[in-house]
Formats: sequence, C-alpha cells, structure tokens
Amino acid sequence: MSHVVGVDAGGTSTRAIVVDASGAVLGTGRADGANPNSHPPHTAASRIASAITGALGGLDPAATAACVVGMAGVSKLSDPSIAEIFEAAWKDAGIGPVRTVPDPEVAYASATSSPDGSVLVAGTGSIAGRIRGRRMVSTVGGYGWLLGDEGSAYWLGREAVRSTLDVLGRGGEPGPLARAVLTEALGPSAVDPAARASLWRALITSANAEAPIRLARFAPFVSEAYREGDPAADEITTRAAALLVTNVMTARDPGERTPIVLVGGVLSPEGPVGTKVRAELAGLEVLTSTDGVLGAAWLAAVDAYGEGAPRPVPR
Repeated sequence: MSHVVGVDAGGTSTRAIVVDASGAVLGTGRADGANPNSHPPHTAASRIASAITGALGGLDPAATAACVVGMAGVSKLSDPSIAEIFEAAWKDAGIGPVRTVPDPEVAYASATSSPDGSVLVAGTGSIAGRIRGRRMVSTVGGYGWLLGDEGSAYWLGREAVRSTLDVLGRGGEPGPLARAVLTEALGPSAVDPAARASLWRALITSANAEAPIRLARFAPFVSEAYREGDPAADEITTRAAALLVTNVMTARDPGERTPIVLVGGVLSPEGPVGTKVRAELAGLEVLTSTDGVLGAAWLAAVDAYGEGAPRPVPR
C-alpha cells in the first residue's frame, strides 16, 4: 500500500503527515523551524527530514508515492548548492521525489480544491499571490520589512510605535494603545504624562536598539486597543485592511470570481484587521486557511492519485 507525505515547514515549526489513498492520516511528525532564510540550510533540511521520519514511523519510506513540502523561504533552493543539501536530506530519509513549493500554495490548497484563485497572507510579514493550476504564478508584496510587508504584524507594530511617538511629540494624552506600547517597551513606570519628552526619546532609542522585526511584538496591542475603542487603533487597522485588500485585488483579474484564501494570524476572523478585510471583500468567496500541512498532503495525493484524491481527514 502506498502513501503520500505532506510537510508544512515554517520559520518556527515544521509539521509532516502521512496520508493513504483514502485520505486517512497514518502518522504525524514535528520538528523546529526549517525556513532556510532563518536557519542554516543544513539545519533546515535535517529538521524537515526529521519531521518526515517521525511521521512515517514504521511505514516503508520507499512506499511514498509523492511528497510535497510547503516551505517558507523556498526561493533559497534556487541556489544549486542549497538544493543539493536538501536533496541529500530527502535521500537520507529514504524518500523521493520531493516537490518543494511556497508555503502560500499549501495554505491555499488547505482551504479549497479550486485550481485557480488568490491567496492573501498576513502574519509577521505579508504577501498576496495569484494561484493558477494550484501554483502561485505571480505575487504582490512580500518584500520583507524593509521594502513592504504592508498590513503585517510587523507593519502594525511599527505603526503602533509611530502613533505613540506622534502622541508624545504633540503633547497629547496617551490612549490605550500608546500606554500599552510604552509599558511594553520601557516598563510599567513609563506612562508618565509629565515626562513626555524623555519618553519620546527613550521609545525611539528602544525601538532602534532591537532588530526591526521585533516591532511585530506590538501588533497584539493594536487589536486590544481597538476593542477598547481607541481611535488610533481603529485608524491603523483600517489602513492595514485597505493595504492588504489592495494587494490581493491587484493579484486578480478584473471581475474575477475565484476564491480568495486568507492566511495568518493578522487575518483571523476574530481580529479587527481580518474583520475589516472580509467586509471589504464582501460578495466574493473568501475562505480561511485551515492547516497548511493538510494542504501539502492533499497536493501530494493529487500528484500521486490524481484529481479525484480525497482530502485528508485530520485525526
């Protein structure tokens, strides 16, 4: 009996599942993050291989009919020397061939069987993609924190800090968002209206002393302040939603009616940005990605068993 393997390899964790031709999940495996842009390639490759080996358990690796790995940072494998490292890891795990794809492709496939559509990702970073034949054929955004990532957790955190600096610089009264940012960055004693000038300098110094991506840690405060009725948080989340919607609509043809799959914590239906994005996309088929590893396994099943392959059934 043959089986297929699906892998979702992100920056913080890697998960693998083995699925048979009926869609039943036969095994699962897990490892640490395996984005080759965030981790040394040898480390990333060995972690993916470890997750696959864990998922296979006692199953024969040679019976693997197909394997799809959805990988953050997959473009790194365009370097032949890097690709060779990963190919050696697949060989050590006893499986092949392995098809590596961008992680938005497996996220899209987790939500819909439609071959064509769009995917919008907003987590720490953001990107929108056009999907054709279940492949991401073009993208909008996704340039990283320095050049883009509009509407992402990084962007929200940066705007939260900028908004706080504006309040302090203009002598305004810090609202819920500004107070939360100051407390997180400078400590509980930082919220002192009488010390606005020193707080302004201290916040700038604190933000610039850390890696820029650390600004993403302020993003949850935007959602919390929005729920408290903070106008600054409302304005930031409205702009974030507008930027994200612009990106995903730019990735689509005029009048296109194919599904749009939303991916990432920023686009959660419970959050303000996700709610506003869905409101702006009203009238279109908007879906939420369920679990990227299920999408990867289903893509592998389609590779092995054809279009009629059943979708994996989580256990």
